[in-house]
Amino acid sequence: MKKGIVILIVAVVLIIGIIGWVVGKYNMMVKSRVDVENQFAQVQAAYQRRFDLIPNLVETVKGAANFERNTLTDVIEARSKMGGTIQLPKEAITDPNAFANMQQAADGLSSALSRLMVVVERYPELKANQNYLNLQEQLEGTENRINQERRLYNDAAAKFNKLVITFPNVFFARMFNIQPAELFKAAEAAEQAPAVNFGETGV
Repeated sequence: MKKGIVILIVAVVLIIGIIGWVVGKYNMMVKSRVDVENQFAQVQAAYQRRFDLIPNLVETVKGAANFERNTLTDVIEARSKMGGTIQLPKEAITDPNAFANMQQAADGLSSALSRLMVVVERYPELKANQNYLNLQEQLEGTENRINQERRLYNDAAAKFNKLVITFPNVFFARMFNIQPAELFKAAEAAEQAPAVNFGETGV
């Protein structure tokens, strides 16, 4: 009888130990995913900041005599493709299509802004406009923040991905349907920040 009780106790302890181990692995992956989600939110906030600056930028540039309207139209259209908000659901982090669509729209806006900044160089009155100078300073800071937040996101996502694809975590990730996170890709030229270093040209 005593032997049977000992075996039962050992079995219960073993089962509890295994359950605790599995729960520990699950919690580790969930905490890492939360870190990725939080950093993704920071990227979106930086994109939103740039998105919100554009209307004032466009209105200011419109005031320049004979400014190239098609360049402004490109910026306006690129902004409209991003919709009224940059916020995506957390699930987009592991959805290749949703993530790619968001990045493509952001890339298009970045590219349009780059072209706008190049054209502005031909308009001295804009480079002497204090409102414009304030906007370009804010935009430059926002672009730097976007690049920084994307790097931090990729770091967090890479750490998370390594966690969920390595043994034995990969089995638990499949069990709990925990998918690897998408990464920002820097290969596209549109992903580079617009050149907004107007201070070097002189006013």
